[in-house]
Amino acid sequence: MSEKYASAGVNLEAGYESVERIKKHVKKTHTKGVMNLIGSFGGLFDLGQFGYKDPILVSGTDGVGTKLQLAIDLNHHTTIGIDLVAMCVNDILAQGAQPLYFLDYLAVGKNVPSRIEEIVSGVAEGCVQSGAALIGGETAEMPGMYAEDSYDLAGFAVGACERTDLINIENVKPNDVIIGLASTGVHSNGYSLVRKILSDSNITIDEDLQTMIMAPTKIYANDVMNVMEHIKIHSMVHITGGGFYENIPRALPEGLGATINKGSWPTLPVFDLLQDKGEVSYEEMMNIFNMGIGYMMIVNPSDEARVLEILGDNAYSIGSISSQEGIRFV
Repeated sequence: MSEKYASAGVNLEAGYESVERIKKHVKKTHTKGVMNLIGSFGGLFDLGQFGYKDPILVSGTDGVGTKLQLAIDLNHHTTIGIDLVAMCVNDILAQGAQPLYFLDYLAVGKNVPSRIEEIVSGVAEGCVQSGAALIGGETAEMPGMYAEDSYDLAGFAVGACERTDLINIENVKPNDVIIGLASTGVHSNGYSLVRKILSDSNITIDEDLQTMIMAPTKIYANDVMNVMEHIKIHSMVHITGGGFYENIPRALPEGLGATINKGSWPTLPVFDLLQDKGEVSYEEMMNIFNMGIGYMMIVNPSDEARVLEILGDNAYSIGSISSQEGIRFV
């Protein structure tokens, strides 16, 4: 044990224990492309194992915003890693990419091996859900930068697709149909407002409310891959910060907009609660939260029925593409 380093707040032995604890979680994410074991200086991945003919790599990086502060406040660490993977993976899915591998970065004020294991077990579960291998990462103990019970979390995902399968928003045309995929709740955006509403309203966060507000972000990898096997998707939208108003235009060519049909999908109780307690207008809710739709696919009207059949009960026809720019609710 390094007594000098320990006196500065860094426990090397706790770091070694954390690595041993997370190995079993990392191992369950491994796919046929993984070439190295945890502890190497870099993550190795054999793209050739996947048989791409003309592959395009697609990458994304993100965190989980201030939902992380709620996780810390509530001592709820087991699912925040799923949120991390989802925020990165859902973005690259929107480009048409199959998730291949993931890396995480965890910075802590104090290395508590059991808590590190809880956090990384969630990251591993998110990787399993997305089909991505967790091939590396970094855990840094940083006393003085973070309080003992505090930590920060970031991730990086890489996926691939054939060049011909890469989403091209120029394929979107007026009258294309918007298929909305249900969210599991607030996902990982808007939590600065969520926390303010909870604080200002003096709401007691019981077990049921904690489950509701900490529900992990839905990972849409299986849904997207299943549809892409059968249907040419014109564009896709991951509903994150900025809600409907900011994210839908990112998936459309210049000159087009979208018409969304109010009431075309079920509302979730968590959004009713936030709107009521926070006295937030409908328009502002749509500009902040996913409102029960975490992901969208834009397809040809002739493919609408088939897409809904593939996706099942948690998908809805919620609107269409318009030749008028902007987002309208009718």
